[in-house]
Amino acid sequence: MKIMIFLHGTAIMHKNAEGRTREERVMQVLDRRDGSLCDFASYVPAGNAARKLQTWRQQGAEIVYLSSHKRAEDVEIDKVVLRNHNFPDGQVFFRHRGEQYNDIAERVLPDILIEDDCESIGEENEMTYPHIKQELRARIKSIVVKEFGGIDHLPDDLTVLMDG
Repeated sequence: MKIMIFLHGTAIMHKNAEGRTREERVMQVLDRRDGSLCDFASYVPAGNAARKLQTWRQQGAEIVYLSSHKRAEDVEIDKVVLRNHNFPDGQVFFRHRGEQYNDIAERVLPDILIEDDCESIGEENEMTYPHIKQELRARIKSIVVKEFGGIDHLPDDLTVLMDG
C-alpha cells in the first residue's frame, strides 16, 4: 500500500505554530507576518505525524511525500526536515514546470492521498484530489484533514485507514 501525504500544513508546519491552536496557526498564515512561515528549514512535525507515519510504515506501507515547493533545492530542505524529525524514508515529489499537484498524484497513483483542506490559501485551487481525473479517483482514497490539525486522529491500523 502506498500512502502519499502532503507536507506543508498536513505533515509539517512552520516553527512558530508550535504550542498554538489550529485556528491560531491558520491566522498566522493569513496574517503573513510570521517570519517562520518562509523559514522552511525550521519546520516541525504537525503533532505526532512522524510517529503515525512510522506506525504505518511498520505495517508495510510505502510512504511518499508531496511538497508545495517547485524548486529542487527547496525540496532538499524538506528532506532534511523529514530526516531531522524521524519521518520514514520516502520519495518527495514536487511540481515541475507546468505541473499541478493532481499531475503528480495521477502519475504516482497512491492508494491513499492525505492532504489538508487548504483553509488559509483556498481549497479550490490548491487541493489535489478534486483535480484528479475522474477515472483515477476510484483508485485513490482521499483523506482530507484540517490544515495544521495534523494526522494524529487517523487510525493506527492500515486496514482501518483504508476501509474507514
